[in-house]
Amino acid sequence: MYQQLDFSHERELNIEELCRRVEAYYPDANFTLLKKAYKFAENAHKGQMRSSGEEYIIHPINVAGTLVKLRMDIDSIIAGLLHDVVEDCDVKPEELEKEFSKDIAQIVVGLTKISKIKFKTKEESQAENFRKMVVAMAKDLRVIIVKLADRMHNMRTLQYVSEEKQRKIAQETLDIYVPLASRLGINSVKTELEDICLRFLHPDIYYRLAEKIMMKKSDREEYIADTISIIQDKLIEYSVKAEIKGRPKHFYSIYKKMSARAVDFDQITDILAFRLIVSNITECYKTLGIIHSSFTPIPGRFKDYIAIPKVNNYQSLHTTVIGPKAERIEIQIRTSEMDEVAERGIAAHWKYKEGVVAGGKQLSWVQELLEFNQNIESNAEFMSHIKNDLDIGGVFVFTPNGDVFELRYGATPLDFAYSVHTEIGHRCVGAKVNGRIVPLKHTLKSGDTIEVLTSKSQTPNKDWLSIVKSSKAKSKIKAWLLRVEREKNIEVGKETLEKAFKVLGTTLKAAIKAGDFDKAKEPLGAKSDDEIFAHVGSGKLSAKRVIEVIPGYEQPDKDETLQEKLNEINTLSDKISKTAKRSSHKDNAVIVDGMDDLMVRMARCCNPIPGDPIIGYITRGRGITIHRGDCTRYDTGEVGRQIHVEWNPEFSFRHPVNIRVITHDRPGVLSSISKSINNLGVNIRSAIAKSTQDRKGSFIFEIEVKDYSELLKTISGIEGLEEVISVSRA
Repeated sequence: MYQQLDFSHERELNIEELCRRVEAYYPDANFTLLKKAYKFAENAHKGQMRSSGEEYIIHPINVAGTLVKLRMDIDSIIAGLLHDVVEDCDVKPEELEKEFSKDIAQIVVGLTKISKIKFKTKEESQAENFRKMVVAMAKDLRVIIVKLADRMHNMRTLQYVSEEKQRKIAQETLDIYVPLASRLGINSVKTELEDICLRFLHPDIYYRLAEKIMMKKSDREEYIADTISIIQDKLIEYSVKAEIKGRPKHFYSIYKKMSARAVDFDQITDILAFRLIVSNITECYKTLGIIHSSFTPIPGRFKDYIAIPKVNNYQSLHTTVIGPKAERIEIQIRTSEMDEVAERGIAAHWKYKEGVVAGGKQLSWVQELLEFNQNIESNAEFMSHIKNDLDIGGVFVFTPNGDVFELRYGATPLDFAYSVHTEIGHRCVGAKVNGRIVPLKHTLKSGDTIEVLTSKSQTPNKDWLSIVKSSKAKSKIKAWLLRVEREKNIEVGKETLEKAFKVLGTTLKAAIKAGDFDKAKEPLGAKSDDEIFAHVGSGKLSAKRVIEVIPGYEQPDKDETLQEKLNEINTLSDKISKTAKRSSHKDNAVIVDGMDDLMVRMARCCNPIPGDPIIGYITRGRGITIHRGDCTRYDTGEVGRQIHVEWNPEFSFRHPVNIRVITHDRPGVLSSISKSINNLGVNIRSAIAKSTQDRKGSFIFEIEVKDYSELLKTISGIEGLEEVISVSRA
């Protein structure tokens, strides 16, 4: 049966013992290559010493030993032996590839730190190192597993460095490497690193916990033995065979409970955990039934990670019960396969036989990290989002079809929409959670069923960046905003240059066709025409500067005339830029395709508001009438012809809209609804109230909202009132 892993520092570990351990699970491994790698590392590190006073080779062989305990493949173990030779011994990657293999060289290169680059701050250095690791992980996940083994041994020997360095390394480990181990499902590494971090970050708490637990060691061991015996007897009674383990929870787990509850150790009652390992999934649930019938379960403390596994593939049943002597105990029930995956995570699925593609299973979150890495420039922002996204503790939500999504705590419908598909995120205007309409800012809870509401006219805006919690959603929103801004800049830049060349007696099209415009790219450092247009449109480049770098426009005999024209171009460029900015903030709620200065009015039959799909119709004597896309009355009256219209994203104005509220007929209902609307900062223009024959209240409120999202938020607020039966748009 699989046992809990021990990652203790082994001073006497040698290559013969390492080979013996590999042979135990992988008898066909290339031991000749493994021994060659050890000899190579030993020679490369010859004369180097660790802070502990030991020869340096003891570190790489312990890293390899950790990888063996995780049962990694031979390439990973060899990379563990060689992981510092490129950085510390001036060994070239090409030499590693020649002596061993391309895969081994790539893993080692992926592990090598950016030591030659000087950064302004330690945080910037940390971010750049981690960014490099993300890129390496995307190519081969073994990079991060070897890195975790490296960090594990460094943490195990952290007492030999200065106190300042201890705290710095421990904090970095807690921020980055612990969540990475958790994401990869390697709980044995995660819990060990957490306890060591606690030891160096909060030594007073760590040693006090150690002392408290040791004081009651004999009593606790007796209690564990008695409890195991009682559970074993109950299981035998129902013909269930199980291996049962009992232990105190890890120090860091107890510390988190103390911090969360703001209590001392003596007030923590659930510090014991028991693990029941059975033969199959059916027996997992049968065992759960036996436990719950034998002990009183604590309400709300049961979690089924077998039916709904965590994102790192962790599976187990968790429950907390009142055990013998009225002690609270946590019980985990799983199969031996689940137990192995829980301890070794992704390493438990690794393939050892030759011919299997290196790198194993690529995880989607690694690709998301890579994409986020490409779309953000600020190191501080990058590290902030990475720390948040690596935390896998979150909420489980369901689609109407019953599909399960795991999101981080605090996630909103907008996060969910982007996790389903980027386009659904871009078009999201709200959601129905458990059948009720909620706004984009609504915080999701485990068990919620979500249906995303979309609109073809909806597009992302900057406010969304403060709503979403996941880096994937932030990355997609930023990418969209940057693309739209770039497209606008290209359009403005192109218009500016067209008029600039016209001043010179030619056209932009002619300059491009003649190849003159291409001559501006190299001196301006641009790779394409669009890049120049975008820079001109954004103001990074002036049209005058573009003209000046093109040979043929600066003849000596025309200097004075040319300068006058260049100055005219500058004036023209500024005018176009100001006009473009002004037009993007024009006082029209709706942009009409290809027409300016037209009278636009909203149809009273459907009262469209920003976020609604809309249709424009040219009417006789009344300009353009805007209807909702689902309006059934637009074809009545004097409608002429349809025209393309869209909402102006820069327009800021409150639009009237009617909502119908049905309530139980009780005193004070009108006041409660009005208060709810006003608390959201929404103005009530009018209200009509009446009682119906079936003793219900019927209200029509005309309110003013900024857009469809604010309407949903208002509806959600009213629906939350106890007296309210239904809310709908009138």
